[in-house]
Amino acid sequence: MMGPMSIKETLQSDLTEAIRSRNELHTATIRMVLTAITNEEVSGKTARVLTDAEIITVLSRESKKRREAAEAFAAGNRQDRSDREKAEGEVIALYLPAQLGEAELAQMIKEAVAESGAAGPSGMGAVMKLLQPKIAGKADGAVVSAAVKAALGL
Repeated sequence: MMGPMSIKETLQSDLTEAIRSRNELHTATIRMVLTAITNEEVSGKTARVLTDAEIITVLSRESKKRREAAEAFAAGNRQDRSDREKAEGEVIALYLPAQLGEAELAQMIKEAVAESGAAGPSGMGAVMKLLQPKIAGKADGAVVSAAVKAALGL
């Protein structure tokens, strides 16, 4: 009996399916993501296989690139390219964990502040260190950072 498929196996399986169904958007996006994962695996001194948590980090980075590119194209009056980047971002989002809601995030920050006893600017690092493993891939780092600053009254 095989266990659940890893994210990478799921991506590879979905790529095959996208090619078969001639879904150009999914095919191109999944290929791009798999390339990013492979590049990450061979970077550094020795090649390695990424864990699902590390793959989520790569997916989050790719998703953020799509968001930023979509905004840049929209600002440059290239709506066609902006729409494409947004569509790619939506495909990538299918493989990311569900994003945290504001209430969930606020609660996690409150708990992390209490647990770390953080106060003032120096406590920012301690709170982020506690939050990072819990929110990896589930929330944008910039949003979390801003929320932590607000919680610490910075």
